[in-house]
Amino acid sequence: MDEVISKPIRRKQVPTLELEETYWNQGLKCIAGVDEAGRGPLAGPVVAGAVILPKGLFIDGVNDSKKLSANQRERLFHEIYERALGVGIGIVSHQVIDRINIYQASILAMRKAVENLPLSPAIVLADGNSFKHETLRYRNVIDGDATSLTIAAASIIAKVTRDSLMREYHEQFPLYGFDRHKGYGTKLHLDALRQHGLCPIHRRSFHISFEIPRESSPVP
Repeated sequence: MDEVISKPIRRKQVPTLELEETYWNQGLKCIAGVDEAGRGPLAGPVVAGAVILPKGLFIDGVNDSKKLSANQRERLFHEIYERALGVGIGIVSHQVIDRINIYQASILAMRKAVENLPLSPAIVLADGNSFKHETLRYRNVIDGDATSLTIAAASIIAKVTRDSLMREYHEQFPLYGFDRHKGYGTKLHLDALRQHGLCPIHRRSFHISFEIPRESSPVP
């Protein structure tokens, strides 16, 4: 209800609490960060995480989840859960992605994550420029996961949660290597698609072609 789309914030080496302090200094205590993971994969859900940190809490090592190793993300995931005032998760399935498109599904996942927080935030800091909410104050932040510690923490929650789901899907569909590429269009994944075709969790709306060039796509 109070949308402010920011200009890109000057990129720092690591995310800080600079943006959060602006609102803490205004008397806003519950500041939520929200981010999503899984817009680009060919299979599986899109997942969002939302986090509210105690005022002034800096968790060393928290960064944009894409800049961290799997082991770093796992360690920080547990620390964030232990030290945050609240964590929320939003999951939107591949079926819904196919029905409403990945852009709308990503917004929906972020809304679900925020609404699943145990506390109602005074303001939501959202990565990117797409988050919307009718009743909550919010601010969209370009490159938010690289500049805001709270958004970066949310990106870790989203990424680790989604990776865990994809490992579970690997148990159901072991021919595709979901435990390794998490649904992204790597050479391993594309080769499996050429050999076995689509499985039930592939996103039909992505119009996956088996003639895609064989160069691999990196897994974020």
